[in-house]
Amino acid sequence: MKKVMASIILASVLTGALVGCSGGQKPAGDKAEDKKDKPTIGCAIYKFDDTFMTGVRNAISGAAGDKATVDIVDSQNSQPTQNDKVDLFITKKVNSLAINPVDRTAAGVLIDKAQKANTPVVFFNREPLPEDMKKWDKVYYVGARAEESGTISGQLAVDYWKGHPEADKNKDGVMQYVMLKGEPGHQDAELRTKYSVQAVTDAGIKVDKLAEDTAMWDRVKGQEKMAAFLAANGDKIEMVFANNDDMALGAIEALKAGGYFKDNKYMPVIGVDATAPALKALEEGTMLGTVLNDAKNQGKATFNIAEVLAKGGTPSKENIGFDLTDGKYVWVPYKKITKENMNEAK
Repeated sequence: MKKVMASIILASVLTGALVGCSGGQKPAGDKAEDKKDKPTIGCAIYKFDDTFMTGVRNAISGAAGDKATVDIVDSQNSQPTQNDKVDLFITKKVNSLAINPVDRTAAGVLIDKAQKANTPVVFFNREPLPEDMKKWDKVYYVGARAEESGTISGQLAVDYWKGHPEADKNKDGVMQYVMLKGEPGHQDAELRTKYSVQAVTDAGIKVDKLAEDTAMWDRVKGQEKMAAFLAANGDKIEMVFANNDDMALGAIEALKAGGYFKDNKYMPVIGVDATAPALKALEEGTMLGTVLNDAKNQGKATFNIAEVLAKGGTPSKENIGFDLTDGKYVWVPYKKITKENMNEAK
Protein backbone atom coordinates (compact mmCIF):
# COMPACT_ATOMS: atom_id res chain seq x y z
CA MET A 1 0.00 0.00 0.00
CA LYS A 2 2.89 2.33 0.85
CA LYS A 3 4.49 1.60 -2.52
CA VAL A 4 1.25 2.42 -4.33
CA MET A 5 0.85 5.73 -2.44
CA ALA A 6 4.49 6.66 -3.11
CA SER A 7 3.98 6.03 -6.82
CA ILE A 8 0.85 8.19 -6.85
CA ILE A 9 2.66 11.04 -5.03
CA LEU A 10 5.67 10.82 -7.39
CA ALA A 11 3.39 10.90 -10.43
CA SER A 12 1.60 13.96 -9.06
CA VAL A 13 4.89 15.78 -8.43
CA LEU A 14 6.15 15.03 -11.95
CA THR A 15 2.84 16.14 -13.50
CA GLY A 16 2.90 19.37 -11.53
CA ALA A 17 6.48 20.01 -12.59
CA LEU A 18 5.59 19.50 -16.24
CA VAL A 19 2.58 21.80 -15.95
CA GLY A 20 4.77 24.42 -14.25
CA CYS A 21 7.33 24.27 -17.07
CA SER A 22 4.72 24.78 -19.76
CA GLY A 23 2.62 27.36 -17.99
CA GLY A 24 2.28 29.75 -20.96
CA GLN A 25 6.03 30.43 -21.33
CA LYS A 26 7.98 29.57 -24.48
CA PRO A 27 10.82 27.08 -23.94
CA ALA A 28 14.19 28.76 -23.42
CA GLY A 29 15.62 26.89 -26.37
CA ASP A 30 13.00 28.04 -28.89
CA LYS A 31 15.53 29.93 -31.05
CA ALA A 32 13.15 30.28 -33.97
CA GLU A 33 10.77 32.32 -31.82
CA ASP A 34 13.65 34.36 -30.37
CA LYS A 35 14.90 35.02 -33.89
CA LYS A 36 11.46 36.18 -34.96
CA ASP A 37 11.29 38.58 -32.03
CA LYS A 38 14.83 39.95 -32.43
CA PRO A 39 16.41 39.61 -35.88
CA THR A 40 20.16 39.50 -36.46
CA ILE A 41 21.80 41.95 -38.86
CA GLY A 42 25.35 41.54 -40.14
CA CYS A 43 27.00 44.92 -40.69
CA ALA A 44 30.39 45.49 -42.37
CA ILE A 45 32.13 48.89 -42.26
CA TYR A 46 34.92 49.64 -44.75
CA LYS A 47 37.23 50.65 -41.88
CA PHE A 48 36.63 51.53 -38.25
CA ASP A 49 39.19 54.35 -37.99
CA ASP A 50 37.33 56.61 -40.41
CA THR A 51 35.91 59.48 -38.31
CA PHE A 52 32.70 59.87 -40.27
CA MET A 53 32.01 56.14 -40.48
CA THR A 54 32.48 55.93 -36.71
CA GLY A 55 29.54 58.32 -36.46
CA VAL A 56 27.45 56.19 -38.82
CA ARG A 57 28.41 53.03 -36.96
CA ASN A 58 27.38 54.55 -33.62
CA ALA A 59 24.10 55.72 -35.16
CA ILE A 60 23.33 52.20 -36.39
CA SER A 61 24.00 50.77 -32.94
CA GLY A 62 21.92 53.48 -31.31
CA ALA A 63 18.99 52.95 -33.69
CA ALA A 64 19.11 49.19 -33.09
CA GLY A 65 18.70 49.47 -29.33
CA ASP A 66 16.92 46.30 -28.26
CA LYS A 67 15.06 45.93 -31.58
CA ALA A 68 17.71 43.74 -33.21
CA THR A 69 21.13 42.23 -32.71
CA VAL A 70 23.59 44.04 -34.98
CA ASP A 71 27.00 42.44 -35.42
CA ILE A 72 29.30 45.20 -36.74
CA VAL A 73 32.71 44.25 -38.12
CA ASP A 74 35.76 46.11 -39.45
CA SER A 75 36.71 45.34 -43.06
CA GLN A 76 40.08 47.06 -42.49
CA ASN A 77 39.89 48.84 -45.85
CA SER A 78 40.33 45.49 -47.63
CA GLN A 79 37.73 44.19 -50.06
CA PRO A 80 38.87 40.54 -49.73
CA THR A 81 38.55 40.89 -45.95
CA GLN A 82 35.06 42.30 -46.34
CA ASN A 83 34.08 39.46 -48.69
CA ASP A 84 35.18 36.97 -46.01
CA LYS A 85 33.19 38.82 -43.34
CA VAL A 86 30.07 38.69 -45.52
CA ASP A 87 30.61 34.97 -46.17
CA LEU A 88 30.76 34.43 -42.40
CA PHE A 89 27.56 36.40 -41.85
CA ILE A 90 25.80 34.30 -44.46
CA THR A 91 27.11 31.10 -42.88
CA LYS A 92 25.72 32.31 -39.54
CA LYS A 93 22.37 32.85 -41.29
CA VAL A 94 21.90 36.50 -40.36
CA ASN A 95 18.49 37.87 -41.33
CA SER A 96 19.83 40.79 -43.36
CA LEU A 97 23.08 42.54 -44.29
CA ALA A 98 24.16 46.19 -44.03
CA ILE A 99 27.33 46.87 -45.99
CA ASN A 100 29.54 49.94 -46.38
CA PRO A 101 31.65 48.57 -49.27
CA VAL A 102 35.39 49.03 -49.43
CA ASP A 103 35.16 49.16 -53.22
CA ARG A 104 31.80 50.22 -54.68
CA THR A 105 32.56 48.28 -57.87
CA ALA A 106 32.76 45.06 -55.84
CA ALA A 107 29.17 45.37 -54.64
CA GLY A 108 27.97 43.11 -57.47
CA VAL A 109 29.91 40.16 -56.03
CA LEU A 110 28.43 40.81 -52.57
CA ILE A 111 24.94 41.01 -54.04
CA ASP A 112 25.45 37.65 -55.77
CA LYS A 113 26.46 36.09 -52.45
CA ALA A 114 23.47 37.62 -50.65
CA GLN A 115 20.99 36.65 -53.35
CA LYS A 116 22.21 33.05 -53.42
CA ALA A 117 21.54 32.84 -49.66
CA ASN A 118 18.32 34.89 -49.97
CA THR A 119 19.74 37.40 -47.45
CA PRO A 120 18.50 40.96 -48.18
CA VAL A 121 21.15 43.68 -48.21
CA VAL A 122 21.29 47.44 -47.74
CA PHE A 123 24.44 49.26 -48.82
CA PHE A 124 25.31 52.61 -47.28
CA ASN A 125 27.61 55.59 -47.76
CA ARG A 126 29.34 54.11 -50.84
CA GLU A 127 26.90 53.71 -53.68
CA PRO A 128 27.07 50.53 -55.81
CA LEU A 129 26.98 50.87 -59.59
CA PRO A 130 23.44 51.32 -60.99
CA GLU A 131 23.58 48.01 -62.84
CA ASP A 132 24.45 46.20 -59.61
CA MET A 133 21.55 47.83 -57.77
CA LYS A 134 19.22 46.38 -60.41
CA LYS A 135 20.46 42.81 -59.91
CA TRP A 136 17.95 41.93 -57.20
CA ASP A 137 14.79 43.41 -55.69
CA LYS A 138 16.14 42.97 -52.14
CA VAL A 139 19.01 45.46 -52.56
CA TYR A 140 18.79 49.00 -51.14
CA TYR A 141 21.08 52.00 -50.68
CA VAL A 142 21.36 54.79 -48.10
CA GLY A 143 23.61 57.77 -48.68
CA ALA A 144 23.88 61.37 -49.79
CA ARG A 145 24.36 62.85 -53.24
CA ALA A 146 28.06 63.62 -53.48
CA GLU A 147 27.55 66.35 -56.08
CA GLU A 148 25.42 68.25 -53.55
CA SER A 149 28.27 68.30 -51.02
CA GLY A 150 30.64 69.51 -53.71
CA THR A 151 28.31 72.33 -54.68
CA ILE A 152 27.95 73.45 -51.06
CA SER A 153 31.75 73.37 -50.62
CA GLY A 154 32.06 75.67 -53.61
CA GLN A 155 29.38 77.97 -52.25
CA LEU A 156 31.32 78.30 -48.99
CA ALA A 157 34.35 79.41 -51.00
CA VAL A 158 32.26 81.86 -53.04
CA ASP A 159 30.71 83.40 -49.92
CA TYR A 160 34.13 83.98 -48.39
CA TRP A 161 35.73 85.26 -51.61
CA LYS A 162 32.98 87.80 -52.22
CA GLY A 163 32.87 88.93 -48.62
CA HIS A 164 36.62 89.26 -48.12
CA PRO A 165 38.47 91.20 -50.86
CA GLU A 166 41.75 90.42 -49.08
CA ALA A 167 41.27 86.75 -50.02
CA ASP A 168 42.52 87.64 -53.51
CA LYS A 169 46.12 88.05 -52.38
CA ASN A 170 47.62 88.99 -55.74
CA LYS A 171 44.58 91.01 -56.84
CA ASP A 172 44.28 89.18 -60.17
CA GLY A 173 40.59 88.35 -59.74
CA VAL A 174 41.40 84.62 -59.92
CA MET A 175 40.99 82.13 -57.05
CA GLN A 176 44.23 80.17 -56.77
CA TYR A 177 43.34 76.93 -54.96
CA VAL A 178 44.64 73.51 -53.94
CA MET A 179 42.54 70.34 -53.68
CA LEU A 180 42.91 67.38 -51.31
CA LYS A 181 41.04 64.43 -52.79
CA GLY A 182 39.82 61.18 -51.31
CA GLU A 183 40.86 57.90 -52.88
CA PRO A 184 41.25 57.88 -56.68
CA GLY A 185 38.13 56.82 -58.57
CA HIS A 186 35.90 57.00 -55.49
CA GLN A 187 32.56 58.49 -56.49
CA ASP A 188 32.42 60.96 -53.59
CA ALA A 189 35.98 62.13 -54.24
CA GLU A 190 35.42 62.70 -57.95
CA LEU A 191 32.05 64.43 -57.60
CA ARG A 192 33.01 66.61 -54.63
CA THR A 193 36.10 67.74 -56.51
CA LYS A 194 34.24 68.49 -59.74
CA TYR A 195 31.20 70.23 -58.27
CA SER A 196 33.06 72.34 -55.71
CA VAL A 197 35.10 74.00 -58.47
CA GLN A 198 32.06 74.19 -60.75
CA ALA A 199 30.10 76.10 -58.09
CA VAL A 200 32.88 78.69 -57.96
CA THR A 201 33.00 79.16 -61.73
CA ASP A 202 29.19 79.20 -61.89
CA ALA A 203 29.34 82.21 -59.55
CA GLY A 204 31.45 84.03 -62.13
CA ILE A 205 34.79 83.59 -60.36
CA LYS A 206 37.82 82.47 -62.35
CA VAL A 207 39.93 79.70 -60.83
CA ASP A 208 43.52 78.48 -61.09
CA LYS A 209 44.33 75.03 -59.70
CA LEU A 210 47.81 75.24 -58.21
CA ALA A 211 47.90 71.64 -56.94
CA GLU A 212 45.73 68.57 -56.47
CA ASP A 213 46.60 65.26 -54.85
CA THR A 214 44.96 62.34 -53.12
CA ALA A 215 45.18 62.01 -49.35
CA MET A 216 42.91 58.95 -49.09
CA TRP A 217 40.44 60.58 -46.65
CA ASP A 218 43.26 60.50 -44.05
CA ARG A 219 44.29 63.27 -41.65
CA VAL A 220 48.00 62.44 -41.57
CA LYS A 221 48.17 62.16 -45.35
CA GLY A 222 46.26 65.44 -45.63
CA GLN A 223 48.90 67.11 -43.48
CA GLU A 224 51.72 65.66 -45.59
CA LYS A 225 50.15 66.71 -48.90
CA MET A 226 49.36 70.21 -47.65
CA ALA A 227 52.95 70.62 -46.44
CA ALA A 228 54.10 69.69 -49.96
CA PHE A 229 51.63 72.17 -51.49
CA LEU A 230 53.01 74.93 -49.26
CA ALA A 231 56.60 74.05 -50.09
CA ALA A 232 55.83 74.31 -53.81
CA ASN A 233 53.42 77.26 -53.84
CA GLY A 234 53.81 79.16 -50.59
CA ASP A 235 51.63 82.25 -50.26
CA LYS A 236 50.25 81.87 -53.79
CA ILE A 237 47.56 79.58 -52.32
CA GLU A 238 44.30 81.41 -51.66
CA MET A 239 41.83 78.58 -50.95
CA VAL A 240 42.06 74.99 -49.69
CA PHE A 241 39.40 72.43 -50.61
CA ALA A 242 39.33 68.99 -49.00
CA ASN A 243 36.93 66.17 -49.86
CA ASN A 244 36.45 65.43 -46.15
CA ASP A 245 37.11 66.92 -42.72
CA ASP A 246 39.94 64.61 -41.76
CA MET A 247 42.03 65.78 -44.72
CA ALA A 248 41.02 69.40 -44.02
CA LEU A 249 42.16 69.04 -40.41
CA GLY A 250 45.46 67.62 -41.62
CA ALA A 251 45.84 70.62 -43.93
CA ILE A 252 45.19 72.95 -40.99
CA GLU A 253 48.02 71.32 -39.03
CA ALA A 254 50.41 71.87 -41.95
CA LEU A 255 49.24 75.48 -42.26
CA LYS A 256 49.79 76.06 -38.54
CA ALA A 257 53.34 74.77 -38.95
CA GLY A 258 53.70 77.22 -41.83
CA GLY A 259 52.77 80.17 -39.65
CA TYR A 260 49.08 80.48 -40.47
CA PHE A 261 46.25 81.27 -38.04
CA LYS A 262 48.32 83.74 -36.07
CA ASP A 263 49.49 87.32 -36.57
CA ASN A 264 46.58 87.92 -38.98
CA LYS A 265 47.84 85.25 -41.40
CA TYR A 266 44.80 83.28 -42.48
CA MET A 267 43.98 80.55 -45.00
CA PRO A 268 40.38 79.48 -45.76
CA VAL A 269 40.04 75.69 -45.47
CA ILE A 270 36.84 73.86 -46.43
CA GLY A 271 35.97 70.28 -45.49
CA VAL A 272 33.03 67.89 -45.69
CA ASP A 273 31.26 65.82 -42.99
CA ALA A 274 30.86 68.21 -40.04
CA THR A 275 32.59 65.79 -37.66
CA ALA A 276 33.12 66.77 -34.03
CA PRO A 277 36.82 67.66 -34.54
CA ALA A 278 35.84 69.81 -37.54
CA LEU A 279 33.25 71.67 -35.50
CA LYS A 280 35.94 72.38 -32.92
CA ALA A 281 38.14 73.80 -35.69
CA LEU A 282 35.23 75.97 -36.84
CA GLU A 283 34.84 77.27 -33.31
CA GLU A 284 38.57 78.02 -33.11
CA GLY A 285 38.44 79.80 -36.47
CA THR A 286 40.92 77.52 -38.26
CA MET A 287 38.32 75.97 -40.58
CA LEU A 288 36.21 78.22 -42.78
CA GLY A 289 33.32 75.82 -43.27
CA THR A 290 32.21 72.25 -43.75
CA VAL A 291 29.23 70.36 -45.10
CA LEU A 292 27.01 68.34 -42.79
CA ASN A 293 27.06 64.75 -43.92
CA ASP A 294 24.31 63.49 -41.65
CA ALA A 295 25.83 60.41 -40.01
CA LYS A 296 22.96 60.07 -37.56
CA ASN A 297 20.22 59.84 -40.18
CA GLN A 298 22.32 57.72 -42.53
CA GLY A 299 22.82 55.24 -39.70
CA LYS A 300 19.18 55.38 -38.67
CA ALA A 301 17.88 54.86 -42.21
CA THR A 302 20.34 52.00 -42.78
CA PHE A 303 19.19 50.20 -39.64
CA ASN A 304 15.50 50.82 -40.30
CA ILE A 305 15.72 49.30 -43.78
CA ALA A 306 17.84 46.37 -42.58
CA GLU A 307 15.38 45.66 -39.76
CA VAL A 308 12.35 45.67 -42.08
CA LEU A 309 14.18 43.36 -44.50
CA ALA A 310 15.30 41.10 -41.67
CA LYS A 311 11.67 40.60 -40.66
CA GLY A 312 10.65 39.73 -44.21
CA GLY A 313 9.01 43.07 -44.95
CA THR A 314 9.29 45.51 -47.84
CA PRO A 315 10.74 48.93 -46.95
CA SER A 316 8.47 51.95 -47.45
CA LYS A 317 8.30 55.46 -46.03
CA GLU A 318 5.67 54.21 -43.58
CA ASN A 319 7.92 51.58 -42.00
CA ILE A 320 11.39 53.19 -42.35
CA GLY A 321 10.53 56.86 -41.84
CA PHE A 322 12.43 58.08 -44.92
CA ASP A 323 11.47 58.77 -48.52
CA LEU A 324 12.48 56.09 -51.02
CA THR A 325 13.57 57.12 -54.52
CA ASP A 326 12.95 54.55 -57.26
CA GLY A 327 11.92 52.14 -54.51
CA LYS A 328 15.57 51.49 -53.60
CA TYR A 329 17.37 54.66 -52.55
CA VAL A 330 17.27 56.83 -49.44
CA TRP A 331 19.02 60.17 -49.97
CA VAL A 332 19.94 62.08 -46.81
CA PRO A 333 20.47 65.79 -47.59
CA TYR A 334 23.67 67.74 -46.91
CA LYS A 335 23.77 71.14 -45.19
CA LYS A 336 26.17 74.10 -45.25
CA ILE A 337 27.86 74.55 -41.86
CA THR A 338 29.83 77.59 -40.68
CA LYS A 339 30.76 78.93 -37.27
CA GLU A 340 27.47 80.82 -37.22
CA ASN A 341 25.22 77.74 -37.48
CA MET A 342 27.49 75.02 -36.14
CA ASN A 343 25.04 74.21 -33.35
CA GLU A 344 22.74 72.72 -35.98
CA ALA A 345 25.44 70.17 -36.79
CA LYS A 346 26.01 69.47 -33.12
